Amino acid sequence: MTKYILSDRSFRDEFLKQIQKIDSNYQFVLEDDLTNSEDWQNVEITIGWKKSWDEKLLYEKTPLKWVQSISAGVDYLPLDQFRNYNIKLTNSSGVHAQAIADHLLAILFMQNRGFFSAIENQRHAKWEMADNYMNPQDLRILIVGTGKIGQRLASYLNFFENQPIGINTNGRTMEDFKNTFPLHQLEEQATMSDVVINILPLTDDTYHLYNKEFFQNMKDSATFINVGRGPSVDTQALHQALQNNEIAFAAIDVFEQEPLPADHPLWSLKNILITPHISGFTPHFQKKFMAIFFDNFTKFIKEGSLTENEVSLASGY
Repeated sequence: MTKYILSDRSFRDEFLKQIQKIDSNYQFVLEDDLTNSEDWQNVEITIGWKKSWDEKLLYEKTPLKWVQSISAGVDYLPLDQFRNYNIKLTNSSGVHAQAIADHLLAILFMQNRGFFSAIENQRHAKWEMADNYMNPQDLRILIVGTGKIGQRLASYLNFFENQPIGINTNGRTMEDFKNTFPLHQLEEQATMSDVVINILPLTDDTYHLYNKEFFQNMKDSATFINVGRGPSVDTQALHQALQNNEIAFAAIDVFEQEPLPADHPLWSLKNILITPHISGFTPHFQKKFMAIFFDNFTKFIKEGSLTENEVSLASGY
């Protein structure tokens, strides 16, 4: 019997042929290929997820065994139902690491070499220097989240003679970080930092982690950057902090509401860089993503288990 790998997007033929090489019993399909209820009974794996699939695939004795998320973050998925029906979940952690680390490094250099103010001055034909120029090694950079993205950024910063500080769940030591601290020490470490970068997944513990009190306790010369998840930041509190110069600058790629409404007051502020959730845009994405999928698919076929990036459905990461 043919088993289906249902995807929420198409992939190049070379990757579809590789599925057949690994196990010819599996066929790659898109939703439009499933024309009746019997077809859905053959879906054993999905690549990505759509809300409309909930009622078709989430029930007792579902044929679905494994979901491969397109993204690293999985907070938008029905994790409780996956757990109830014993459905395995893997994410794409690592695929976006270089792109996001590149994005963050670009922001750090532009901010500390005065590029943002230069761009604004150019619009008004103003020949004016920025107030402050900093070398990377002079900054205390706090990376909140020491997973694959945080590790890649830390390795970059080490090259530029900066030794970043890390925050993770339990403070475990990580390569390329000068020191690491547990999450409950975040605010203490943030008060001493010149740059705070959020790369955490969204969980109950990280929702509105960055709130009014957090920003008030940061240095008024500090920069806050978010490439993690939008709801980790209380948007109203961020706006207030920037408006009142409680922090000097923010670069935000992810928001509680996306797209950010055109009438949102953040757009009118001069001390923020707003990017439209682009930090993870990755050249050669399909090749990098499918390398993870094929490693897992091979192990899944042989042993019914997964090799890489399996998500704990209890913790959400």
